[in-house]
Amino acid sequence: MFFERWDVLDENGKFLGKTVMRNKAYFKPGEYHLVVHIWVVSSDGKVLLQRRSDTKKLMPGEWAATGGAAISGEDSFTAASRELREELGIKSDETTLKKILRLKRRNSLLDIWMIVSDLPVEALKLQKSEVAEAKWVSLDEFKKMVKENKFHNYGREYFERLFEKISHYKGENQ
Repeated sequence: MFFERWDVLDENGKFLGKTVMRNKAYFKPGEYHLVVHIWVVSSDGKVLLQRRSDTKKLMPGEWAATGGAAISGEDSFTAASRELREELGIKSDETTLKKILRLKRRNSLLDIWMIVSDLPVEALKLQKSEVAEAKWVSLDEFKKMVKENKFHNYGREYFERLFEKISHYKGENQ
């Protein structure tokens, strides 16, 4: 079985010269690993949501963000681009995929990315081991799912800042 290695970073994202195995990850205070979330927003402001596979150990069957941990040697953009391509089949580059936010969590630095795409759900190439289904929803529907605990709870600050970024984008494009 293949186990990922993660780079150990300081609070500023600087590589500390060591890695950990995903299945044995232990971080001392002040040590972090890089995690990426990618939000796909349509040109009319809808949000693409995905439901995790029922076979996942962590958060099985939950509606959650596209993303995951950066593998050793990857920068944030590379990890985000890989996760987006693997999980949904959406290709990106430096002009289409934009980092909108970094949050410091318990032992991770979470970079949040956004990309504009109008691909219909039927055109996505879902990675079945990761993603059970995907759907487009309005921002209001997304907010309702979060409020009703029908979406993984990443915390109030996460959603407030994410909704602000999506609303700001939506306002610019109407």
